[in-house]
Amino acid sequence: MSDNASYAVTQVKTTSSPSKTTFHFAAGLCSGLTSSILLQPADLLKTRIQQSQSASLLPTLKAILSSPHPIRGLWRGTLPSALRTGFGSALYFTSLNSLRQGLAQTEIPFLLASPPIIPTATSSSSSSNTSSHNSSSSALPKLSNSANLATGAAARVAAGFVMMPVTVLKVRYESDFYAYRSLASAGRDIVRTEGVRGLFSGFGATAARDAPYAGLYVLFYEQLKRRLAALATAAPHPHAQAQNNGDANGPVVKSPSSSSINFVSGGLAAGLATAITNPFDAVKTRLQLMPGRYGNMMRAARLMVREDGVRSLFGGLGLRITRKALSSALAWTVYEELILRAEVQWAAQGASSRP
Repeated sequence: MSDNASYAVTQVKTTSSPSKTTFHFAAGLCSGLTSSILLQPADLLKTRIQQSQSASLLPTLKAILSSPHPIRGLWRGTLPSALRTGFGSALYFTSLNSLRQGLAQTEIPFLLASPPIIPTATSSSSSSNTSSHNSSSSALPKLSNSANLATGAAARVAAGFVMMPVTVLKVRYESDFYAYRSLASAGRDIVRTEGVRGLFSGFGATAARDAPYAGLYVLFYEQLKRRLAALATAAPHPHAQAQNNGDANGPVVKSPSSSSINFVSGGLAAGLATAITNPFDAVKTRLQLMPGRYGNMMRAARLMVREDGVRSLFGGLGLRITRKALSSALAWTVYEELILRAEVQWAAQGASSRP
């Protein structure tokens, strides 16, 4: 096998034995908790900046750092953020996997991704060996662009609706508009003054942001992974031959480059999707902080533009891109790594159990 062909990032096939739902839930929970806890300061600063056009990054950061408890101030709202992102990611990844597995098993041509082109070796034996595996950095189903867009949007909106009360509590708790001492007191105050409906403030704007964001993210992410994997395949690698001297019909070994491909793809995809959907996020934040004043998404957008200008729709964009890029890169890399390792283990167990 040539160096170019042997360096292809390989994939464990999952269409014949779908991954266990509970493991996808646990992997999503782990990835969400990791990213939310590490990046909570960026999320808090974004909320503070979006709450008013007069707020800016450096004065807000200086005010927090000059407080008696700066570390506690920067990680204020970590619990609701971890609950929202952790369980939200678990629900999202589980439902996304179920939707994608279901579509992949239908084998409808326009729902499935076309096989990637892998550079082949000069010999016929090498060509047959490399063609047996897809060039991919994950063990997840490969769908068409339209299927990726639709499944990403549907899974995110469903998870967002379930976790909306936690999201509202998180935003209120992070903001300095309210002096809530605990999440329980925040929840009681919202229900007392606004009713249960208050716990779902801004869901329309959230769905309008999350549906296109998640759909575009999955679309960009899968495309970037395929392109980066193709570039890695085309580039010679000095250790490629040593890594692939085993039996071609034996267990598939994941290339060490898959994690870096997933991380870079996740960060770039998040940056692109975030820039496109930031106005919805800015509107959502105002609605969740002051629902009585802004009323609904269209009224909020008009008021923001009239009072603070168009730039108010892009408040916190830099922080949100940074936070989303790092968060998505971390979450998807951890999730895919856990799933791929599990797939390899399940495949090995299945092989050992056969007579």
